[in-house]
Amino acid sequence: MDIPSKYEPQKVENHWYDYWMNHNYFHSTPDDREPYSIVIPPPNVTGILHMGHMLNNTIQDVLIRRARLQGKNACWVPGTDHASIATEAKVVAKLKEQGINKADLTREEFLKHAWDWTHEYGGVILEQLKKLGCSCDWDRTAFTMDDTMSASVIKVFVDLFNKGLIYRGYRMVNWDPEAKTTLSDEEVIYEEKQGLLYYLSYLIEGSDEKVTIATTRPETILGDTAICINPNDERYAHLKGKKAIVPICNRAIPIIEDEYVDIEFGTGCLKVTPAHDINDKALGEKHDLETIDIFNADATMNSFGMHYQGKDRFVVRKEIKKELEEKGFLVKTENYVNKVGTSERTKAVIEPRLSEQWFLKMEDLVKPAIKSVLETDDINFFPKKFENTYRHWMENIRDWNISRQLWWGQQIPAYYFGDGQNDFVVAESKEEALEMAKKKSGDTSLVLENLRQDADVVDTWFSSWLWPMTVFNGILEPENEDIKYYYPTSDLVTGPDIIFFWVARMIIAGYEYRDEKPFENVYFTGIVRDKQRRKMSKSLGNSPDALKLIENYGADGVRVGLLLSSAAGNDLLFDEDLCQQGKNFANKIWNGFRLVKGWEVKDLPQPEASKLGIEWYKAKFNQTLAEIEDHFSKYRISDALMAIYKLIWDDYSSWLLEIIKPAYQQPIDKTSFDEVIGIFENNLKLLHPFMPFLTEEVWQHIAERTPEEALVVAQWPKMDKVDEVLIRQFEFASEVISGIRTVRKEKNIPMKESLELLVLNTENDKGKWDAVIKKLTNVSDISYVDAAVEGALTFRVKSNEYFIPISGAVDIEAEINKIEEELKYTEGFLKSVQKKLSNERFVNNAPENVIAIERKKQADAEAKIATLQKSLASLK
Repeated sequence: MDIPSKYEPQKVENHWYDYWMNHNYFHSTPDDREPYSIVIPPPNVTGILHMGHMLNNTIQDVLIRRARLQGKNACWVPGTDHASIATEAKVVAKLKEQGINKADLTREEFLKHAWDWTHEYGGVILEQLKKLGCSCDWDRTAFTMDDTMSASVIKVFVDLFNKGLIYRGYRMVNWDPEAKTTLSDEEVIYEEKQGLLYYLSYLIEGSDEKVTIATTRPETILGDTAICINPNDERYAHLKGKKAIVPICNRAIPIIEDEYVDIEFGTGCLKVTPAHDINDKALGEKHDLETIDIFNADATMNSFGMHYQGKDRFVVRKEIKKELEEKGFLVKTENYVNKVGTSERTKAVIEPRLSEQWFLKMEDLVKPAIKSVLETDDINFFPKKFENTYRHWMENIRDWNISRQLWWGQQIPAYYFGDGQNDFVVAESKEEALEMAKKKSGDTSLVLENLRQDADVVDTWFSSWLWPMTVFNGILEPENEDIKYYYPTSDLVTGPDIIFFWVARMIIAGYEYRDEKPFENVYFTGIVRDKQRRKMSKSLGNSPDALKLIENYGADGVRVGLLLSSAAGNDLLFDEDLCQQGKNFANKIWNGFRLVKGWEVKDLPQPEASKLGIEWYKAKFNQTLAEIEDHFSKYRISDALMAIYKLIWDDYSSWLLEIIKPAYQQPIDKTSFDEVIGIFENNLKLLHPFMPFLTEEVWQHIAERTPEEALVVAQWPKMDKVDEVLIRQFEFASEVISGIRTVRKEKNIPMKESLELLVLNTENDKGKWDAVIKKLTNVSDISYVDAAVEGALTFRVKSNEYFIPISGAVDIEAEINKIEEELKYTEGFLKSVQKKLSNERFVNNAPENVIAIERKKQADAEAKIATLQKSLASLK
């Protein structure tokens, strides 16, 4: 078989991916094997491959490919999330470019545009994952807006409503004025921002007295409905029961008392705006205050904003400051840093807003999910430290606001038939809702046209929290074969940033709908950062183009690069040089393979060195395999790769191939050749989950293979007993080899010049490894002596001493001069260290660690002088 001189990933990768796809290796159906299933964290349908996806999906592919090699029925379900806010924003922007305003469209018209956009641009990321080598069961590709998915979401909504867990409530919510929708608390990012604290004076009704309040938002004074003071604050006791006049709008508002007010903060007086602050809302309810909402949905002022109507809140802030100043209400301003909530998706500053929304009661739902992770260990987190984050979220959980004021998503299945507060029903279909509405209202004349469905959609997470069940249709058909076989899934690989958004909620849903955990283990990857520790992002421009990396280094090179810089749960400091290291590793394996396949093979007796080398490597392989299995059991994926990397680069390439390599232009014996090919195949099996393309290419070049014999479906090596003694003996022999090589290098003795080695032996098997030592160092003869050899170069390995007679190989005079020069320098260095240590002032004042370093320098110099003196004596 013709083996190309270079490994070219661009030519190889598409070929093998197509081969795997054509032979259906990634597809899984239930059978009698042990199942191993993973569901992909569904990327946004709008997304493209970035470094976080690359890391996350590489790890998933490593796990799924290894499970396949272990003989498990491996099923990796891919898919995408409809991403309500992100996708709707993109569709709205595209329509805007075409001169179309969303407000001018019907819901049906808009949804047609959204589906067209999704079909045209959506799912690009799944195609890109194939470039990375991801072995997903593409026949099972799911989308959170698929018919079965949507029907499952609606069924769950109706079920939870019927259980009394979903309710409508008029609440203060996080409002994104750009997307014009609510956000859950977890979708709000708080950032410290420099602003101003405005001190404003309010006139007391019927007097000339004024009271000063401090606020960061002067534009909201037009919504004030009270001033609040602390009943224990003697400064303001005389104001009890009086009224204050709101500047500009001149509205009289009551002065109320509540211990909520912090006497020490600001002026001790608080303006109360119940429509625009969650704490003010609580005060408003307690004291029965009026609620005045001054904002439109896009955070422009409404009619309560008076002459500022129609202007944006931040424009008004600047203009109202000027007006307050001109009219004498602005006392002063101070610089003030406060935390401002921004939308995770649109980056808009969040506006607290009173709104009627749908909520899910969480208090009881979370109990089984808390128990399974924190008490019974039914679900294991890797690294374990993330259990603390999980605990914090779950023990401080609030009811989940599940409605969004959008059109893209699953429409809430609530149908209104009248104007009363309770004139609605919740049902899976409009037809079912009609029958329920007739019954509830007593009006049998109602027809479908009389029903008006709630305009909102459910939060995107309300569909993805069902993902491990809905991908196997486990909500609509809870007893189907797939869900019973693949659920609970085996491993979940995700980022810690969605531990509450998604991980916790999937666990909650799993226990509620199957009374079972959704997965066994959760592996949290770190965040991909650049060398300056900055999070990689498009806005910073520090994120490399994922596909360009694959083009430059090959998919395998990038996979290795990512994993070499990634430790479980710790942030990944990505360095493109590591991808080059991955590419170099691929080339090393390829060249090693070409070397072996280039040897002529003959029926010859097996040399002793080759026999020993192969025995040792098999022991080393078993030792490394045990280490790899341990790493995988603890989800230390990078450590597993590093163990394989060292095994192949150091033990296989640098040692074993050198040991068995035939002399120049000489054949290799068939026994050694066959053994080394078998060893190489086992190496490829271990490496395949990490470098699938390279390993399959080499595997298929080793021999003609049927599709059933492809590496992708080969058998993971079985662990055998580890011969620790053999490994220790080889380590000793390798130190001897290194010692001889060092002598050659230091004394400029060429490799072609054979040496004699004499051994003063007190440990290790006498003579067992001599054949290997001779082969790798060009030593013609090894003999064992009872006393030190004079006039020879010497080195030690543990308590053995080795002598190399120098005869004509070394210029003795030059060697003596060299050693004397080094001895003189070392003696001078020792004197300087001793001088420092004899200085009492230095010893008394220097830190302990500094003194310890100096003492070590002294000991090292003394040891070196003794060695040099001994070498000198042997040469004279």
